Amino acid sequence: MENLTEDQLYAQLQELIERISELDEVAMTKIQARLDSLTKPLNSLGQLEHIAKQLGGIQRTSTPKIFKKAVLLMAGDHGVVEEGVSAFLQEVTPQMAYNILRGGAGINVLARQAKADVFLTDVGVAFPLEGDFIHKRVANGTQNMTKGPAMTRHEALRALLVGADVAAEKIQDGYNLFATGELGIGNTTPSSAIVALFTNSSIEEVVDRGTGIDDAGLVKKRGAIEKAFAINQPDRTDALDVLSKVGGLEIAAIAGSILQAAASRVPIVIDGFISTAGALVAAKLAPKSTAFMIPSHGSVEIGHRRALTELGLEPVLHLNMRLGEGTGAVLTFHLVEAALCILDEMATFAEAGVSKQLT
Repeated sequence: MENLTEDQLYAQLQELIERISELDEVAMTKIQARLDSLTKPLNSLGQLEHIAKQLGGIQRTSTPKIFKKAVLLMAGDHGVVEEGVSAFLQEVTPQMAYNILRGGAGINVLARQAKADVFLTDVGVAFPLEGDFIHKRVANGTQNMTKGPAMTRHEALRALLVGADVAAEKIQDGYNLFATGELGIGNTTPSSAIVALFTNSSIEEVVDRGTGIDDAGLVKKRGAIEKAFAINQPDRTDALDVLSKVGGLEIAAIAGSILQAAASRVPIVIDGFISTAGALVAAKLAPKSTAFMIPSHGSVEIGHRRALTELGLEPVLHLNMRLGEGTGAVLTFHLVEAALCILDEMATFAEAGVSKQLT
């Protein structure tokens, strides 16, 4: 892929976007009729009913099924950590990558409980990684966005298509429910920049403490984003421009995985703040892709709610989480499967001999 020109990469991206179509309204209407016939008051299961309909619309069937679940965890580093925006050193990224590979991270624990597989892709970790990762490194981390663009447009396109390729490979392997996940010290800074631009918010409204920086660190973080905006002048109407100037390689890969999931009619559960920044990039590139996104939790990061609102998504979990890695998304797998159990197993009024006066 690195040998392709920018125009060739862009053409591949556009071909992917053009494959994204609407949800199947016929299947959704049938599911709504089934839900309305079940032994419960109308709409009383709230978002579970919405998820069941959404899955049917995605899979184009009134009997949607989940076969194999995967967390697509994208890893990348950020040059902006030079500005003191994180409480952790960049060396933590590869250390955590190996922890995930050994199965010892939070995402591993929750994925095992959900019977899901975790796939970690090195899109742009600053340090060499060895082992059973998916090796698709575009660059050794981004550049410091306070001194110029975080990456070239060519790198941004490559990272987008890396995410798409990983998702496509897993779809071929039979996975039909994804969770987004990320790993990378400093990644709430580019995410905040993306959210500020795409939601037309002030820096103060979206920039929070990330890994737990103190007041001085928060001032540095906000100042770094302000400086990046001044130097790079990102065009908020051009998603690729925003992504390349103030984004991240793993954020781009998340966006690409969402686009591929949508093009392949596979539901994808969006994790927290960083993943939602990636979802915003995907939505700005392909507005139809939002129909294939399932929101998970509402992060304590102050910009997360604004990002979800921009996407028209309402979180199903409120757990005060901010770990990332895909942890909130994989917890939501349980609710996705619960929605299908309701659809498949709950008795209708006729079957149960219950009066429909309940409605």
